[in-house]
Amino acid sequence: MPTARFQIGDTVMGRWPGSNLYYEVKVLSYDNKTRLYTVIYKDGTELELKESDITAGGRYNLRRRKDQGDGKTVELEQKTETETLLRTKPPTASAIKTTDLEFGGRVGESSQQFNVILDCVGIHSTNLMQYVGLNNFATNKKLKKSRISLQQSVFFLMFLLPVAVLALLILCGQKDASLQSFPLELPALESLWDCQVFGIVLLWLLFQAVLSLLPVGKLVEGMPLKNGKTLKYRINGFYALLLTAVAVGVAMYQEVDLSYIHAHFLQFYTSALLIVTLLSIYLFIRSRWASEDELAPGGNSGYIIYDFFMGRELNPRIKNLDIKFFCEMRPGLMGWVLINFVMLQAEMKHQNLENPSPAMLLVNIFQLLWVVDGFWHEEKLLTMMDIVYDGFGFMLTFGDLAFVPFTFTCQAYYLVSHPNELSAFWIITLIIMNGVGYYIFRKANSQKFAFRKNPSDPAVSHLKTIPTATGESLIVSGLWGWVRHPNYLGDIIMGLAWSLPCGFNHLIPYFYLIYLITLLVHRNARDEHQCRKKYGSAWDEYCKAVPFRIFPGIY
Repeated sequence: MPTARFQIGDTVMGRWPGSNLYYEVKVLSYDNKTRLYTVIYKDGTELELKESDITAGGRYNLRRRKDQGDGKTVELEQKTETETLLRTKPPTASAIKTTDLEFGGRVGESSQQFNVILDCVGIHSTNLMQYVGLNNFATNKKLKKSRISLQQSVFFLMFLLPVAVLALLILCGQKDASLQSFPLELPALESLWDCQVFGIVLLWLLFQAVLSLLPVGKLVEGMPLKNGKTLKYRINGFYALLLTAVAVGVAMYQEVDLSYIHAHFLQFYTSALLIVTLLSIYLFIRSRWASEDELAPGGNSGYIIYDFFMGRELNPRIKNLDIKFFCEMRPGLMGWVLINFVMLQAEMKHQNLENPSPAMLLVNIFQLLWVVDGFWHEEKLLTMMDIVYDGFGFMLTFGDLAFVPFTFTCQAYYLVSHPNELSAFWIITLIIMNGVGYYIFRKANSQKFAFRKNPSDPAVSHLKTIPTATGESLIVSGLWGWVRHPNYLGDIIMGLAWSLPCGFNHLIPYFYLIYLITLLVHRNARDEHQCRKKYGSAWDEYCKAVPFRIFPGIY
């Protein structure tokens, strides 16, 4: 049985989640099973911390100096032997404006990340490390069985998810796209591979990598790392999108048959899957030479399958190319838009149309708007959990390079073989629906990020808030006072507008909507639990002020 290093009643220094700051805490209890300490901060906040996030304190000194500019005195903090900043007072709102990355689990501002699928089945790095104890080498037999079961589950997912995506694509391309018809028209294995297609996918990745390195756009700093340093990122995704559009236009002018992508769509997917596997192997091998500061909080359990899946290194880089930041949006979201456009051309070719159908046009325009919005707000990706916390392994690599571009395009792929006529009423209704969803999504996220960055910003300073013991405030007016997680609501409305143009004959075009709702139901429940634990009585007050929930009755 593992012994606790710190005893109940000890006053120690505990790391504030999501930051490099330590604060004075008192140990309340210790769980031998999870090896987590329950501690209480001076402001009354109770949290569970791992032993690695607690230090006995050591010596730290505060010295004072006079600011020559305005005559005010300010406190300067010395680093301890652990070279981590220590404070005795709870953090202010400005000091922890991004700490909710540990608790919020929100849908990405610009990209729906693949690891949300793992959230839905309960396999996420934070949950695993805390509740299964992969970093601990206990001799408990039940714990060992849990680890073995976890390893088997992860191994199973690594095969199940790629096969599930392949099945989805096969169904979308069949004349009868019903689930019951799936076993009837399986393609031959040799038809799933083509060396020329593989070369095209490699050239696409290289082209996008070159665009990402162009010295255009601003250079910004990311979130502080464990060692206090920050990495620089080139924000030029919107310019890269424009250049990609120019390249596609040149290809069309040269009479390049882009419908080739539709004709070899399954081969493009298997090529992307091979690249995902090779890249994941490379990332896992190179992580063996990464320093401790370069490793992700999760994905370093010592268990090969789990670590390969979750990713060991936090920010793998090849000189100026940040591999994770590049893959998060560039190839996948650019590919999403390109594939949609290819399907538009393929529909005209296969259905003998002079112009694309209204249904295909709406799907292309709606999803293009979402992608353009994502690249316009690319900088906000740097505060997302994928960048700040998760390692880069098979999980995110598959999601970025295979799952997003080949499943989010299923509506357009479906319409090529399953045309659906839309009346003027439906066209107007869908345009209004997507517009309303986008307005809610964008307005809610803009308010959230502006308030997180600077609560005194004139754009959000008028919003009513509820103060919490953590130093943060909860918004209870505007869209955030009307419904909890209005950005989720906007996402769902848009997802419905993307699927309805495909009609009601088959379930397959609604895959994205089903996936999204499943994700948000889970995340809503998780957010509710974590926020109640984090904010205590302030969260109860917030629930009374904002009673309306998107998914009532699931908590």
